[in-house]
Amino acid sequence: MPADARSLQRSFTITELAAEFDITARAIRFYEDMGLLTPERAGRNRVYGQRDRTRLKLTLRGKRLGLSLQEIKQLVDMYDSPSDTQQQLQAFMAVLADHRRLLEQQREDLEVTLAEITQHEERCRTLLGKAAPRAPRRKAPA
Repeated sequence: MPADARSLQRSFTITELAAEFDITARAIRFYEDMGLLTPERAGRNRVYGQRDRTRLKLTLRGKRLGLSLQEIKQLVDMYDSPSDTQQQLQAFMAVLADHRRLLEQQREDLEVTLAEITQHEERCRTLLGKAAPRAPRRKAPA
């Protein structure tokens, strides 16, 4: 059997995936409950295939981008379908555009809030400067 075919058939335990992606087994089970992963069962043990490993990798990448699990699932599910790559890319671009708009709005909101905080800090400093008792100046010894 060629090496490529063997690597595609490789299976992973939950512990191996957790270690590889630096996440907890509980997180992997959560993604399974959400329908993002569908491991086979060997008795009571979960056996994850290359497909699950790839889906987990895409899920974590989507989380880093700030996408919701629902958005991630929609995108990851598209890669399992025999649909056109162009359609998948267009859908992904639409999700990214929506997310970009949200993040840009959040950035604007943060900038406004930071400007307000700066104004309050300056006002407090001014009031503290007026209210601070001044120690009498001593004459320098001659």
